[in-house]
Amino acid sequence: MQTLLLVIEILVAIGLVIVVLMQRSEGGALGIGGGGGGMGGLFSARGAADTLTRTTAVLAVIFFIVCLALNLLVKHSHVQRSILDSQTAPARTAEPVRQPATPAPTQQGPSIPTPH
Repeated sequence: MQTLLLVIEILVAIGLVIVVLMQRSEGGALGIGGGGGGMGGLFSARGAADTLTRTTAVLAVIFFIVCLALNLLVKHSHVQRSILDSQTAPARTAEPVRQPATPAPTQQGPSIPTPH
């Protein structure tokens, strides 16, 4: 279920980026809703802007709903794990740490600081 929601989340995010980039900028120099043409309807400047605005709003709502669903799914799952837990540790190529041949002497009484 989590994988399906993640795939939906990624597809909606990509769609949202594309739709936002297709919209007309404040200056009106970019976007597909270019001026000209006396045609009315969907692909006029106003019709395209309205369609893209509605599409952006719908995709944003879907994006937030899927985000909330993913968070609730993780919160109520029995095993909480990180995405980093699934990665394997890199192989160790260094030599193992060697123990000293003789153990360090231990002190029998309280330690007394020596002046320098």
